Amino acid sequence: MSQHYYISPRFIDKLAVHITKNFLDIPHVRVPLILGIHGRKGEGKSFQCELVFERMGIEAVHMSSGELESPDAGDPARLIRLRYRETAEMIRVKGKMCVLMINDLDAGAGRFDERTQYTVNTQLVHGTLMNIADNPTNVQLPGSYDSQPIHRVPIIVTGNDFSTLYAPLTRDGRMAKFYWQPNREDRIGIVSGIFHGDGLSTGEIEQLIDTFDNQAIDFFSALRSRIYDEQIRKFIYDIGIDRVSSRVVNSKEGPPKFETPNFSISRLIEFGELIKAEQQRLELSGLAREYNQVPSLTSQATNTNTRNTNYNIPTPDQPQANHKAPVSNPVISESTSPKVTNGLNHSETGQRNGSKKPLHLGLDLETQDQIGELLAQGYRLTLEYGNERRVKNNAWKSGNPLPENNVSEAIAALTERLGEHKGEYVRLIGIDTKAKRRVLEKIIQRP
Repeated sequence: MSQHYYISPRFIDKLAVHITKNFLDIPHVRVPLILGIHGRKGEGKSFQCELVFERMGIEAVHMSSGELESPDAGDPARLIRLRYRETAEMIRVKGKMCVLMINDLDAGAGRFDERTQYTVNTQLVHGTLMNIADNPTNVQLPGSYDSQPIHRVPIIVTGNDFSTLYAPLTRDGRMAKFYWQPNREDRIGIVSGIFHGDGLSTGEIEQLIDTFDNQAIDFFSALRSRIYDEQIRKFIYDIGIDRVSSRVVNSKEGPPKFETPNFSISRLIEFGELIKAEQQRLELSGLAREYNQVPSLTSQATNTNTRNTNYNIPTPDQPQANHKAPVSNPVISESTSPKVTNGLNHSETGQRNGSKKPLHLGLDLETQDQIGELLAQGYRLTLEYGNERRVKNNAWKSGNPLPENNVSEAIAALTERLGEHKGEYVRLIGIDTKAKRRVLEKIIQRP
């Protein structure tokens, strides 16, 4: 791998400390076996890991999210144990640091909403990783038992949203967490490495980053690849469409060579805008959203809420509690709504008497505001519920999604479902289906 690629000091520090600590025997110190690296898609989590492994001389055994499901129950869990033991054997035989790396763990084992199937294999994958984290030197294969301890193997997992995983797996004693979001210095270093040797100055790199400041790191890698398209297109039509296969694959002439294209900043910005336009077309098409609508809602599509209020979903730097926006025509007005506590309406008499039992079901205005905001921006709303034991273990049950085309219908459906789950905790979930992450988790009913 090229030495010109940039490694973030924060990234190499976190990874090096975690891996090294797992190979040391520190008395009376319990070291988490798993390091979970999570963050926005396309920010180079896996690639940064590979660079660190190369720098430290570490050999990695890889698994992907696609291997965490199988038609046969138990196969993915068995595969994790097998790969772990193989890595431990590599450490023993080669006498060097080795790690087990699982890419996109949340894509294979996470549960984003009620439409994500939760299988026996999903449960076994979580259980297996928890068991390995608790007993890293005693990992057995099904149907056999080896009393000889094996070497401890650090496990590195990447993903976008680890809140979709089973909560006991992500507790601090088992998994150390590292949220990777490159800062400006990191972005300049990484993009400079991508365009190394292409004649761009530091100022032009900064201009390119500032022009596409909302884009992930992989955008710039795709941009550099896009610049070669004209040469490849010319090559295809020069030799003829019908001869491309024989010229490129197993050709006696050797692989075709291409000159370094023009990487001027104006040209990069031009091609960057084309890629950005394709992204926007993809986001605005929404065909899957149209195809997956509930039939009863499709007929009401003309009644979609068309408010022009510019809503903003709170970011990690903006607490949800401080995020409010106006709502037009709320279903329950402030003048007719009793005092609200924990998302439920209680009579003042009931509150003075210390009674916790709600006399009327309803939603406070802030929750109605948030429902309007989320639906206006195309987010999906659903519910999760559970008794006190499930809530304490973060093992909520998933409910059906709320209507997506009309705020009034969503609030009415939500109010009805609160009544169906009296005596249970209920929380409202907002889901960004494009980024596959949750934008809201709010408890709106308590027993």
